[in-house]
Amino acid sequence: IGVNRGSLGFLTTFSAEEALAQFPALLAGECRLAARSLLVCRTGPSQEDIALNDVVIKDEVNSRLVRLGVYADGEFVTDYHGDGLLVSTSTGSTAYNLSAGGPIIHPDADAIALTPICPHTLSNRSVILRGGVKLRIESRTPDSRLLVAMDGQRNLVTCAGRAIEISIAERRLTLVQKPGYQHFEVLRSKLGWSGAATGHPIRG
Repeated sequence: IGVNRGSLGFLTTFSAEEALAQFPALLAGECRLAARSLLVCRTGPSQEDIALNDVVIKDEVNSRLVRLGVYADGEFVTDYHGDGLLVSTSTGSTAYNLSAGGPIIHPDADAIALTPICPHTLSNRSVILRGGVKLRIESRTPDSRLLVAMDGQRNLVTCAGRAIEISIAERRLTLVQKPGYQHFEVLRSKLGWSGAATGHPIRG
């Protein structure tokens, strides 16, 4: 049950007051359930963690740039050179991914987004991949160590020369929502979408 204690809170259906007031109804089953994808990330033997929103890959020294080679199901995608790389779920597309200029993806879409963070090559843009893809990410800088952050909460550090493997986890997160929850209504409210034209009208 997501309770909003911050600002935007795309995942948090309820305010603290609503959660208290509606808790008996939720226990009685007056709600809808949504299954959200999770990412599983491996940085080595017995080094594995789960993320709901995203996995962020940067150099262990925060001020350094990174060059990362990305492979999808064994096929080379590209090298990313910049501040880092975001691998996000559809749920996480409205988190760090959105701030970094990545796309908004409907949470029911079975997809993974790759979004470079401040890329040095301006043509490097987000890539959306199918949910079943197996990603392998390698550092192109010899002897470098990478910081791998799960939802901005937990960190793993890779050994030099070791690849990072990311894929959709087998298990999912079950999210409790209000019976009348509508995804696009939340987007309109949180992002201030109005559909109204601003500035001077475009004339044909």
